[in-house]
Amino acid sequence: MVDRKRSTVSKIISYQVLMIVIMTAGFALAKGQSGALSAALGGAAALIPNLYFALRIHKSAGQEARKIVNSFYVGESGKLLLTVVLFFMIFQLPNIEILPLLAVYIAALSVFWFALLMR
Repeated sequence: MVDRKRSTVSKIISYQVLMIVIMTAGFALAKGQSGALSAALGGAAALIPNLYFALRIHKSAGQEARKIVNSFYVGESGKLLLTVVLFFMIFQLPNIEILPLLAVYIAALSVFWFALLMR
């Protein structure tokens, strides 16, 4: 039997990756290598913290409620910290374009909202 929550998380992560790939390809065509790199980094800044959070929550499955809630808080804190660190590192790179970076970052995060609407 397939764990429904796990498959939902897997679908959301897959849709995020798809959104990042499509938008990065679009920015590659429109703005060249610099736009594509910026877009890919924006996608990574959204995807990597989400993967961390998902793995953190997945590891707590089947444990007592207190440990699950604790794992949720630690995962969310780690996710926020990872996001800050990733953006700090990204902005150290030369020739980063803000529009592709933020557009793909926001688009990748918006996948969660569309997933809620589709349920």
